[in-house]
Amino acid sequence: MPISLDLSDRVALVTGGTQGIGAGIAAVLVQAGAVVVTCARSAVDDPAPGTHHVQCDVRDPEAVTSMVEAIVAEHGRLDLLVNNAGGSPYALAAEASPRFLDKVLDLNLTAPLVVARAANAVMQQQGSGVIVNISSVSALRPSPGTAAYGAAKAGVDSLTRSLAVEWGPKVRVNSVDVGLCRTEQTADHYGGDATVRAIEATIPLGRMAEPSEIGHVVAFLASDLSGYVSGACVACHGGGEPPAFLIAQSPPVPAKEQQ
Repeated sequence: MPISLDLSDRVALVTGGTQGIGAGIAAVLVQAGAVVVTCARSAVDDPAPGTHHVQCDVRDPEAVTSMVEAIVAEHGRLDLLVNNAGGSPYALAAEASPRFLDKVLDLNLTAPLVVARAANAVMQQQGSGVIVNISSVSALRPSPGTAAYGAAKAGVDSLTRSLAVEWGPKVRVNSVDVGLCRTEQTADHYGGDATVRAIEATIPLGRMAEPSEIGHVVAFLASDLSGYVSGACVACHGGGEPPAFLIAQSPPVPAKEQQ
């Protein structure tokens, strides 16, 4: 029996799907044959090839409900939700204002639940569906400077496991813990080429991810190939981050001397 990843005739919604990782995910889903709708707070005059765009603030429950209803009215169903919208500016926890913290948690934790609830209502009625939450390596290790974001992403992973129990067997729910990824904003986040190369040298696979590689993981989780995968948090971080003491050692101490 040949193995194929075919998402033909499936309708997908990718929040924050017009740039960065979201755009990479949307492009892969289009290549796999899905009908892809992207949403963002801003209007888009020229959506990416093969995609449809809807303007929506995912922090607004009423706007989210209207968006999902419009997608179903136009396309007849909703098979896949990719909760990708999120992010946070740098701010030390002791200095961030309560309003700032509320906004970070609202966008990165509450909004994914709001959109997931709206999608699940449709998926339960039609008898099937998949939700993929885009989480972060920040959920797995300390996140200094973005502590609220890291806490929110850890919450997303916990939410994923709970929703998989509550919404099965009709709806599968998984998350992807994404590591460092090259996007159009890489230089703004990490600095110039030399700094990026130095950061990449700490990653076991020797480089940052490409957005399409995150898209491939999402497409797998959306497909029948992962039909028995639910409640999983899939690490897509190039091997993670080595312990700080290994990076600090120069030259590295042989393993037998570390014991």
